[in-house]
Amino acid sequence: MEVILLEKVENLGKLGDRVDVRPGYGRNYLIPQGKATPATPENIRLFEERRAELEKQQADVLAAAEARKAALDGMEIRIAVKAGEEGRLYGSVGTADIARALTEAGEAVERHEVRLPEGPFRMVGEYEVRLHLHSDVDATIRLAVVPE
Repeated sequence: MEVILLEKVENLGKLGDRVDVRPGYGRNYLIPQGKATPATPENIRLFEERRAELEKQQADVLAAAEARKAALDGMEIRIAVKAGEEGRLYGSVGTADIARALTEAGEAVERHEVRLPEGPFRMVGEYEVRLHLHSDVDATIRLAVVPE
């Protein structure tokens, strides 16, 4: 299935690219999310008419992500959790906990923006956490997991 990308999609392409994707990915994710449109002759013509508008929208989204990065980069948060004597947590600290703590600290962050490639934290300690704010913008915060 050939689609026209209406925004930059990570590992696929940038605004205006015509790419071949699997039909299910196009039908079930890209098109409903507004990230792409089928590459029919009519849609190609409509896209070319709207190209400048879409590029401006993408520039605005990128600028907003850069502003959020400036506010978040280097931020330090503390999460107090129950832990055993050896520092092992009763449970874990995951993406939802980190997003909630950041939102309570005054910076709204969604759970899906928090990246934990090695999984949730299960030990007391200090960690660096990457926030994926935009396909081109990542911020890093410091997280201290402390016992209650």
